Amino acid sequence: MTIDKKINGNELTLELEGRLDTTTAPDLESVVDESVTSDISSLVIDLAKLEYISSAGLRVLLKAQKIMSKQGEMKATNVSDIIG
Repeated sequence: MTIDKKINGNELTLELEGRLDTTTAPDLESVVDESVTSDISSLVIDLAKLEYISSAGLRVLLKAQKIMSKQGEMKATNVSDIIG
């Protein structure tokens, strides 16, 4: 999986490509932990190029949502029918 990180002011966008599973979920968790600082009030997770998501991947997304519920908002965009 590749993670493309873009910061625009107080908005962080993470574009995920490939498979978010037990092997790659820790990579995403590290990026979220390092990148979601107190000045980020909007987190966008773009799933347009994501092919698969496991329960481990969902756990990381829920953790990110929990963090963002305290300091702003999070939204998942471009969720395909395959993973949605």
